[in-house]
Amino acid sequence: MPRYLYGRYDKDQRVGKDKIGRRCGKDRMVGEKLVSVIVAVYNIEGYLPRCVDSILAQTYRNLEIILVDDGSQDGSGSICDAYAKKDGRVMVIHKENGGLSDARNAGLDKASGDYIGFVDGDDWIEADMYRAMYEACEREHAQIAACRYKQITKSGVIDASGGNSVSLSKTDALEVYICGDDRYLIYNSVWSKLFSRDLIDGMRFPTGKNSEDIMFTTKAFCKMERLAYLDEAYYNYVLDREGSIMNERAGERRIHDEIPFWREQIAYIRKAGMEELSDKAAYHFYRRLLFYYIDFMENKKTRVYAGEIVRQLRADRAIIRRIYGKEYVAIGDKMRMRLALAWPGAYYAAVKGYDRYVIPLRVRRR
Repeated sequence: MPRYLYGRYDKDQRVGKDKIGRRCGKDRMVGEKLVSVIVAVYNIEGYLPRCVDSILAQTYRNLEIILVDDGSQDGSGSICDAYAKKDGRVMVIHKENGGLSDARNAGLDKASGDYIGFVDGDDWIEADMYRAMYEACEREHAQIAACRYKQITKSGVIDASGGNSVSLSKTDALEVYICGDDRYLIYNSVWSKLFSRDLIDGMRFPTGKNSEDIMFTTKAFCKMERLAYLDEAYYNYVLDREGSIMNERAGERRIHDEIPFWREQIAYIRKAGMEELSDKAAYHFYRRLLFYYIDFMENKKTRVYAGEIVRQLRADRAIIRRIYGKEYVAIGDKMRMRLALAWPGAYYAAVKGYDRYVIPLRVRRR
């Protein structure tokens, strides 16, 4: 069961009965451990200053900030160098373009902190993020801290913070991570987390792929003993920036990167001896494939990927029958899968009809 830590983070709690040393200067305390923050940078000159400024403004001062210029062709590299001249905590790595994973790996190779965090260069963080996560890890003897994040969209900001924080065992955290839980937002992203260096020592991101966080986070969760969850949105995630790799070639990314990683996750958890959790991961994977199928059917240009989803589902028919025979599989999910396997077109029509007629009717009745 989760152990509740405290409510909404209070700056006055920084020095209390859980303090780890005496004050040194304005913000830092003797004995506070070094936190390395790795920022991958590629052609984001318009966003980078906001990102780096938010890290420099952290109330936790004992930081090593590693800016990895991944072969930027705009002014991003020069901006990185300017920050290194301004603040001695900033280190800059200039390298040929190799993608997000390669940039993060370059940062990991140079990081010397006791804890490792990641920030994407087009996002920004709240001033207390690393202090809150660091102190939660130290207090709870947790190897990972995770927080909520705000989704920054063109139409507004989405923030579902509740303000409560809990300490989760490895088993509970993995269950939430794999199956989801409305009380927590524990996602694949590494940027919403702080990792103990000892936990991820030697781990690297798979290069040449997108959605690389899936397996990095999965492996870290399988190795940890405890996770501190902070139900406060300390991270600001820019969801729909033009030119973001998350917005480009979504169909290819899902088919060639995401789906293989989800399959690898299922196999990795099973190999780690957690067979029931592996089956649950498979259940949620096949539910995800049905969502992908609907998304791909919405656009003529992506319907070829919808056909690939159907092919994969039918190839896994025997596995699906076994998984969907489990007691935790919802009856509605069983019916949807049967229809999708037998008549994919009818399944798509049924989903669209439900969205068009049933959902509006339910809204009006409320």
